[in-house]
Amino acid sequence: MNITHFGHACVLVELDGGGRLLLDPGTYSGGFEDVTGLDAVLFTHEHPDHLDLGRLPALLKANPGARVLADPGTSARLDEAAVDHETVTDGDTVSVADATVQVVGGDHAVIHPDLPCPHNNGYLIDGALYHPGDAFAPPPAPARVLLLPTGAPWMKVAEGIDYLRAVAPEIAVPIHQGGLAEVHRQLHYQLFRNLGPDTTDVRVLDEGTATAL
Repeated sequence: MNITHFGHACVLVELDGGGRLLLDPGTYSGGFEDVTGLDAVLFTHEHPDHLDLGRLPALLKANPGARVLADPGTSARLDEAAVDHETVTDGDTVSVADATVQVVGGDHAVIHPDLPCPHNNGYLIDGALYHPGDAFAPPPAPARVLLLPTGAPWMKVAEGIDYLRAVAPEIAVPIHQGGLAEVHRQLHYQLFRNLGPDTTDVRVLDEGTATAL
């Protein structure tokens, strides 16, 4: 498969067997606006850094055949914006082009008990790549590639390390680092490499460039 990281949580997945899926085009990401030929756009949850309602209409206009898959919270926001979509949640399995998408539904990780905790979906694509959104829910089956949250108000790096150890993928691609200064990004990457499983390759992708994994 080819993976293109557009910054923060937005990733384009191009599968060898067919299928182009874009996940979490949000306000902290850039470059996804020019992507065409999409089979689906998937949203893990409704926070703006994962869902940019301002740029979404143009993206969908340029990809008229793309299905939009969303968790229940994002679904309500898309209803308000009159965007056609499908609501998916825990236990659902969806076929997109020649790809299979398994859904892990649950709640967003807690930022603070006084703040609402929205719904969050994780997506396992073709049994190979897992995007957990803003939570540390395990994939429904072993994942070869894990998109690994790196920094956020809802996490500390120790939790990311423990999650990496629990999933133990062949390849971990750090994402969700848009709010970190560069010096802290590099620190977190190094901690993942030093403290993660010996069998895991932590691979930081150049943003906007397709990388074969």
